[in-house]
Amino acid sequence: MVVPRLSSAALVAAIACLSFCRAGAEGFVSPFLSEPQNASTQAAPAPQKTAPPAISSRDQSLIDSVEKAYQIGLSNYRDGHIASAKSNFDYAVDMMLRSGIDIKNDPAISEEFDRVVDAINTLELDALRENSIQTAQQHPEDTPVDIANDVTFPADPKVRAQAEAELKTTQSDLPLVMNDYVASYINFFSNTTKGHNTIVNSLTRAGRYKDMIQRVLKEEGVPQDLIYQAVAESGFRPQAINPRSRAGGMWQFMPGDAFAPQKSAWYDERFDPEKATRAYAKYIKYLYNQTGDWYLAMASYDWGAGNIQRAVERTGYADFWELYRRNNLPQETKNYVPIILAVTIMAKNPTQYGLTDLVADPPLVTDKVTTNYAVDLRLVADVVDAPIQEIVGLNPSLLRMSTPPDESFDLQLPPGGKELYEKRIAEIPEEKRRYWRFHLLSHDESLEEVARQYRVSASEIAFVNQLSSTTADLSNIDSLVIPVAPVAATSSARNSMYKIERGDTLVTVADRFGVTVDQLRRWNHIGSGAIIPGHKLYVTEPARISATSRSRKGKATAANTQAASHLGAHGEKQVHAEQKATTATHTTSVKGKKTSQ
Repeated sequence: MVVPRLSSAALVAAIACLSFCRAGAEGFVSPFLSEPQNASTQAAPAPQKTAPPAISSRDQSLIDSVEKAYQIGLSNYRDGHIASAKSNFDYAVDMMLRSGIDIKNDPAISEEFDRVVDAINTLELDALRENSIQTAQQHPEDTPVDIANDVTFPADPKVRAQAEAELKTTQSDLPLVMNDYVASYINFFSNTTKGHNTIVNSLTRAGRYKDMIQRVLKEEGVPQDLIYQAVAESGFRPQAINPRSRAGGMWQFMPGDAFAPQKSAWYDERFDPEKATRAYAKYIKYLYNQTGDWYLAMASYDWGAGNIQRAVERTGYADFWELYRRNNLPQETKNYVPIILAVTIMAKNPTQYGLTDLVADPPLVTDKVTTNYAVDLRLVADVVDAPIQEIVGLNPSLLRMSTPPDESFDLQLPPGGKELYEKRIAEIPEEKRRYWRFHLLSHDESLEEVARQYRVSASEIAFVNQLSSTTADLSNIDSLVIPVAPVAATSSARNSMYKIERGDTLVTVADRFGVTVDQLRRWNHIGSGAIIPGHKLYVTEPARISATSRSRKGKATAANTQAASHLGAHGEKQVHAEQKATTATHTTSVKGKKTSQ
């Protein structure tokens, strides 16, 4: 498992400011904990393994202390003592960071660090989702199918007569019928408090997804009124989980179903409203083609195509109502189709069924960017200036606090966020997006204050932002890149810069660090002059925020631009000058567009 290397502050900062709900809300369980991987059962000769190196007593003592702090934190988390849990988790990570051990090069401590970080990350994501207003786990409620046992038969004759009259003028692309079964559900949903509230809650949420669902259904060539099947499945809750079957999402797919959306260690598309809807539309169309009847297709969706086919073969009737009357269906499936028809009729006749005061949620509108790299959701929230809970809520399919690496992922952002995201994320090297942060400066905020907030050194912040010192004037800067990384805090500056020694040339330095001479010239703004012993060179690409994106004035000064050009012609003098100049010395603004020198 690849685990993002996050600092303790980045991992638990959100935990500290949230009032978490306890895990395992009644009626649902969190879908965001990774499932265990089954070991292969295929017989094969056991490979010869080299015994792992013995763990030193120093390492073992540290691991034991870390594990103890983590377990105490886990216990506090489960008991709802979130502030204490945050402190315990923070302490566990800090013990490793402050141990003086080189985590990156110590296998035992590196493994423990990754394990603890991954566990805390999972708990944090789960807790963030529980506190999102868009999370079904926070407000569990019954679906119409769950409360179907409260319905009595036969229906009130007056209700049925009224419904039959209304059905004659109801326009639908789905075949609608009226009988005692459908009428009984109409009566229950319109004339009982429990039934009415269930429908109102479902149709209120439907407003967020209605346009998207009907568009997808139309594109896939199935009736758009099948949207109301989502009422029976989940009540339009994209993160609903059936605690018995483990079916999940708005359309309640089982993991591994033939038509189920994709799932990986990073995401579960059953919880992505649009991708799950697309999968549902393809599946229901397939079932219709198999059965030739929309009611049998819906029943097959609930009970399984094979079960319906066997019931048809057993009775000789390819008719849902005949299977119902002959008691060849389980009770849930008997309820399932009449519920969908009842809700469809009510939704299309709101005045007659007390739904005129229903105010549907506004349509969900987002911006989308497609990533093929890992980026932490906290960094996403930083760069688009949105609460982390909102970013988590807009991306319910993610199982971690990061997009997947080396794989395409459609990242949903608040409206207007795409341009801001693309502009700011470009300032951070791709390999750093798993753990670095982006900070918008407040008035009179100092570098030391920012450093304390993220638990990194002020000198590291100054280094990656090309500031002259930790006391540099920030009055004309509105944002900073924050190098939040457990190993970077102790080794980044050392590994990113090289002190030139006597006899060094650009060729020998480039060979030593596996880069090209052209890269060294570009990163250090070196012209044709010789390099001088004692001066320093960047040997990895320095992260910089352009003047156009972080200056409060919005543009680089002509004096600084001229200085950059002058110093670049004097070889390695530029390296020394870089420590005293702002990023404006390294970029040129041309009609609002930044060009790297």
